Amino acid sequence: MKNKKRFESALKKFVATLAEYVSTKDGEWAIKGFIDIYRSVYTISSDTKVISKILEIHLFPRILAFAEEYGFALVLAEHQNYYPDISFVLKKDETVRFAVDFKTTYRNSGKPWLCNGFTLGSHGEYFRNRTSTKNIQFPYSSYSGHFCLGIIYDRATNASVDETHTHPIDDLQSISSVISNIQFFVAEKWKIAGDKGGSGNTANIGSISRIEDILNGNGMFAKLGEDWFDDYWMNFGKITIKGPDGKTKKINSLQEFVVYRGGDPSLIVARNNQE
Repeated sequence: MKNKKRFESALKKFVATLAEYVSTKDGEWAIKGFIDIYRSVYTISSDTKVISKILEIHLFPRILAFAEEYGFALVLAEHQNYYPDISFVLKKDETVRFAVDFKTTYRNSGKPWLCNGFTLGSHGEYFRNRTSTKNIQFPYSSYSGHFCLGIIYDRATNASVDETHTHPIDDLQSISSVISNIQFFVAEKWKIAGDKGGSGNTANIGSISRIEDILNGNGMFAKLGEDWFDDYWMNFGKITIKGPDGKTKKINSLQEFVVYRGGDPSLIVARNNQE
């Protein structure tokens, strides 16, 4: 526990320095595009996956320096679909490991207090079987903590960014960035989790979406605790109960699950993060 608190504290202090590192003085992303050997600059796509990967590359030298300062080795995910993105392994005691996943999302332009949300990893095999090595770098139970290094940003309007236009390098300073107003945060993933899946038909845990709650670690499980988070998502979609109409149904909300387990539903943080 002491190791986890120290790591979280150090990571938060480090992350507080990153916005200045990746941004211009006016708050735009310092990355303007790709450059070729002919000194032509190609505007970055606004696709969130592209932005996320370039942000990771942009930040990696700083993350590596942070790890070295605190005596950690970095182990990167061996495959694209592996969890987590980075494993921090303490050099003097390799049993001390922390999982850190990059999570990027954008603000809702119509409701700027909300973001688009993100997934918090799978609730499949490696999550249910804590000794499994399927799609995970090290067994889930071998990590001392599971953290999100999160990035929330504003997307540029289509009017300000033309992805079809190529710029000479001399125009670099005048090129509009595809994102701006970049905000970083660190949170244990259970503290910002919701009770719904995060993406389509895949077995991913969904996050909350109210930005203030994300920054404060005030997800639906925040008052219940990590054990409730684990129990709920390990059993997600598996437990069947009888509904008010006498028909059977699968539990699909935290409210139903807590009642089923005999817990205190008043401890559930309301889903106002979706409004």
